[in-house]
Amino acid sequence: MAARLGIIAGDGDLPRQVAEACRRGGRPFFIIALEGRGAEAWLAPDMPHAIHRMGAAGAMLERLRAEGVTEIVLAGGVRRPSLIDLRPDWYATRFFARLGLKALGDDGLLRAVAGLLEEEGFKVVAVQSLIADLLTPDGVLTSTVPDEQGLADIAHGLSVARALGVVDVGQAVVVQQGLVLGVEAIEGTDALIARCAALRREGPGPVLVKCAKPGQDRRLDLPTIGPDTVAACVAGGYAGIAVEAGGTLFVGREAGVAAADAVGLWIKGVAP
Repeated sequence: MAARLGIIAGDGDLPRQVAEACRRGGRPFFIIALEGRGAEAWLAPDMPHAIHRMGAAGAMLERLRAEGVTEIVLAGGVRRPSLIDLRPDWYATRFFARLGLKALGDDGLLRAVAGLLEEEGFKVVAVQSLIADLLTPDGVLTSTVPDEQGLADIAHGLSVARALGVVDVGQAVVVQQGLVLGVEAIEGTDALIARCAALRREGPGPVLVKCAKPGQDRRLDLPTIGPDTVAACVAGGYAGIAVEAGGTLFVGREAGVAAADAVGLWIKGVAP
C-alpha cells in the first residue's frame, strides 16, 4: 500500500483535487486545512482532516505523526501573513529564530519549510506527481492564437518575470504593447490582474505572463492558473495568458480553456 499522504491545504480547489485523486487511487490521506483558507467549504465529513491555524506548526506535526503520515504535499496558495497574524507557537517561533534575520522571499521560505519537514522525517512530494496532466503543455491551448504583438509581449514578459524570480520577488508580470503595466509582489496574481486592468491602454489588450523562478524547487509553489484566472483576465480586457510549459499548474484546464474560447482570449504554454 502507498504511504499515507499528508495534504497541507491552502487556498483554491487544488487541495480538494489532490484528495479526490487519492480517493480514486485508493491512497490513504489526511488533510491539514489551514484555518481561514477556504478548505472548510469543501471538506466533507468523510474526509479525514483537522483544521489548524497557520502558526500552530507543532500541533500540525504532532497530528500528522499520529495519523501515520510519511509523505507531505503542499497544495493551494497561502498569502504570507505577518508574524502578528501568524501567532507562532513555540515550534514555529524556534523555526523563525533559526532563520535569524534573513529576508526570505516566498521561495526561500518554502525551501526552509520543506527542509524542516524533511528533518522531521517526512518526504515532501510535488503536487504534479499526484495528479496526471496538471502541468501546462507546450503550445497554444485555445482556438485563438496570439498575434505578432502578443508574441512580442510574451517574450518581454518572460524576461521581466525571470529577472524578478532571480531575486525571489514574484512569478507574474503584465505587459501591454511592450510596456510593463505591473509585476507581482505580495498581493498575488488576481490582485495584479485587477490592478493592471485599470492601467490598460487603447489597442491590443494586456498579456499576463507567469513562469517558475530560476532554480525553484519544483515541489513547492509552482505558478498556477485556473478558471478564476481566465475570468479575471476576461473581465480586465486582456488579450491572453502565457505561462511556462511544464512549469505552471493549470487547475481546471478544460473549463479554463472553454471559458477563454468563449470570448476569444488566447492561452499559450511557452517552452522554457
